[in-house]
Amino acid sequence: MVTAYEVATFAGGCFWGVEEAFRTVPGVIETAVGYTGGSTVSPAYRDVCSGNTGHAEAVRIRYDPSTITYRELLERFFAIHDPTTANRQGPDVGDQYRPVIFYHSEDQEREARALIEELNRSRRYPRPVVTEVLPAGPFFRAEEYHQRYLQRLRERSRW
Repeated sequence: MVTAYEVATFAGGCFWGVEEAFRTVPGVIETAVGYTGGSTVSPAYRDVCSGNTGHAEAVRIRYDPSTITYRELLERFFAIHDPTTANRQGPDVGDQYRPVIFYHSEDQEREARALIEELNRSRRYPRPVVTEVLPAGPFFRAEEYHQRYLQRLRERSRW
């Protein structure tokens, strides 16, 4: 029986770290870093870094839902970013680093909003969650040198 893979898209700071946090998770089939959520068509990295495109640095994840659920991906996402800070993650500042869940279905939207509500009710964080939940739009794959950047950097440093 062939499993139908699904797609999830998250933005939570520099896409290198977000990609690395998901790349080796069992059930994640493929990751790609890119730009989404803005108005510029086919932006380049320097365009997105200017803060004028409206795009966020994001990671598109293709995953096997029979191995990992969307809820588990969401929980991992919330574990790797500060969901109470808009337009900043760690040392990265600008709207291209804003935290966003880009949903691909009504079920994904419902799960994301429910988890945010649950997190706010639990007071897990000292401030309310500001991670946005937006419909997925066009995803522009980043330049090749950004793909699996941290993995390649680690492999080069082993020499």
